[in-house]
Amino acid sequence: MKIALIGYGKMGKMIEQIALERGHEIVSIIDIDNQEDFESEAFASADVAIEFTAPQVAYGNYLKAWAKGVKVVSGSTGWMNEHGEDVRQACANGQTLFWASNFSIGVAIFSAVNRYLAKIMNNFPQYNVEMEETHHVHKLDHPSGTAITLGEEIVANIDRLEGWAEDTTDPQLLRIDHIRRGEVPGIHTIRYDSDADLITITHDAHSRKGFALGAVLAAEFTKEHEGLLTISDMFKF
Repeated sequence: MKIALIGYGKMGKMIEQIALERGHEIVSIIDIDNQEDFESEAFASADVAIEFTAPQVAYGNYLKAWAKGVKVVSGSTGWMNEHGEDVRQACANGQTLFWASNFSIGVAIFSAVNRYLAKIMNNFPQYNVEMEETHHVHKLDHPSGTAITLGEEIVANIDRLEGWAEDTTDPQLLRIDHIRRGEVPGIHTIRYDSDADLITITHDAHSRKGFALGAVLAAEFTKEHEGLLTISDMFKF
């Protein structure tokens, strides 16, 4: 498979390494200093572009890739509020985006556990639920896209919750706290607390390798599929 990389930071370099190990070809690498390469024949030859950049440029990168007929796999977060409907319309009209707030196989499993536990806890209103996410100091958006996804899953399954928010004491809202520390790849903890006991589930990433492998697996999946794709399409939990 021919892969283009959009964004060549730590994640981009790790994706490159794993893609090559899996027998794929990197035909184009686009970073902040060579944006003109979106117009190159090499970029247009890619089956899939894997995009990990910043919230303010992610949607523009999708448009540039789609203009060249290139499908996109993206782990960029923070663009959904402004451009979510635009992306849904584009994919309904023939474009392809595989988007996930987190590509880790472990997080996909954790998400399935989260949904199952929330369904159970819907019947036990004595438990107050809250979430905390911790990431490296370079991560600008908060809460993390993964935390938002997990939080939306909880809200969808617990009737007493109407939504989520940061810095809230409203019992009808799931509180999501964020911490930025060192070079932490990502920790997500969900707590159900009552007067009697505390139930906690946590996913603690040891490195970015799991995210990078998941992104390459998503590219392999995207090559054979179309439309707006998510992690649940690839992992049937």
